[in-house]
Amino acid sequence: MKPRLAPIWRTLAILTLLIALTNASQGDRSHEFRDCVQVCETVNCHSNNPTPIPLHRRLLLWTCPAECDYTCQHIHTTQRLARVPPYHTPVLQYHGKWPFYRFMGMQEPFSVLFSLFNYLAHDWGMSQLRTHVPGSYALRWYYLLFGYVGLASWGFSMVFHTRDFSVTEKLDYFAAGANVLYGLYYAPIRVFRLDKNEPRKKSVLRLWTVVCVVLYLLHVGYLSLWRWDYTYNMAANVVVGIIANLLWSGFSVVQYRKIGRTWAVWPGLCVAWIIVAMSMELLDFAPWRGMIDAHSLWHLGTVVPTVLWYNFLIRDAQADIAGTRTKR
Repeated sequence: MKPRLAPIWRTLAILTLLIALTNASQGDRSHEFRDCVQVCETVNCHSNNPTPIPLHRRLLLWTCPAECDYTCQHIHTTQRLARVPPYHTPVLQYHGKWPFYRFMGMQEPFSVLFSLFNYLAHDWGMSQLRTHVPGSYALRWYYLLFGYVGLASWGFSMVFHTRDFSVTEKLDYFAAGANVLYGLYYAPIRVFRLDKNEPRKKSVLRLWTVVCVVLYLLHVGYLSLWRWDYTYNMAANVVVGIIANLLWSGFSVVQYRKIGRTWAVWPGLCVAWIIVAMSMELLDFAPWRGMIDAHSLWHLGTVVPTVLWYNFLIRDAQADIAGTRTKR
């Protein structure tokens, strides 16, 4: 009798998830860390003369207990790293996050910086679209809206990595979800030219727009009103992203065969680049020198594909306008 593999794999997946959740906050569950926080709050927060907090940190809503939590994370980490073998232990996470060294009150300064790079890449791309693609081109509006969604996504990413609160986390996740879903939304509009002023295509476009809006509202509603599920959120974004990438990759192959221009394969190159950059998320590691981790490098890895993508959109629009279909 053959073994039933599906239940086995489901069990392994559940165990893996439970192990990840168990280890995620091992640091803040340690008694050394908790004792440190308790002593710090007693001495610095609950005394008659509490320790003052610099203005720039107070503006970012750093409180005395939060200061104690941050300080004790690094005290505990330093103590663990100072232990000689065989008692040397790895860096632990606290509240599900690595212990970063903050800068000017920002919790994850390099993630903020690299998110800013992406924000500026979208801003630059939109300016290039406005300059090189005429307003009469039907797809220009969809491309600019892609830019606005990108600006919102990376703007909220900067806010979240500056200060991690429940509200900033939700805004970051919802904006990122909108960015991924919009990537799927406008892909078939270009691939199948749903922007054309034809009755059938206009009907399909209206239906597709309603479907995407409803899917996004259901996604946000589920996470907000039913359950804040990290696994579901990641799975939803990955599935949507894969579908969009498959559409663009197929389109790039067809376009290259049709017009023979090297820039026609840039979507496929961007997809491959993004996949490689995403591998950084899978190779999660403690931040190098307490500053640069896998997640920040993932943000850095999306900057160049964004610039390349806008260049493709512009060249594709110009070729479409000019009716250029001849090979080099």
